[in-house]
Amino acid sequence: MSYSKTVITYGTFDLLHVGHIRLLSRLSELGTRVIVGVSTDEHNANKGKTSIYSFEERCEILRACRFVDDIFPEQDFWAQKRDEMIRFRADICAMGDDWIGRFDFLADLCQVVYLPRTEGISTSLTKEFILARGSDVAPTTHQ
Repeated sequence: MSYSKTVITYGTFDLLHVGHIRLLSRLSELGTRVIVGVSTDEHNANKGKTSIYSFEERCEILRACRFVDDIFPEQDFWAQKRDEMIRFRADICAMGDDWIGRFDFLADLCQVVYLPRTEGISTSLTKEFILARGSDVAPTTHQ
């Protein structure tokens, strides 16, 4: 009898980069099914964040990733988390180590794991880099 292990994580996943891919890869090593709660545009607005890609586009990008088995909308910061652990029968809730301690309230429902972030890369840094380059970035034209 094979046992499946469900891992859930949350995030905006805007401007998908190598740090995201490495996180999702590590999550796939922790379990047999990786489910991602993707922050909706409204949820990001409530946090004062703006994404480059829309919620729908970010979901489409994540669905194409071989490490992701399913996604669902993250619409509320804390209120929905307990319900999702139960609904998806999560064995593990895994987040980047910048969230240490903030998901411990789920420990009675599943194992809570904090993974090291990939150093030197983040969506914020990528946005800053693009903005700093400004007009130095040559536009791509398709013919």
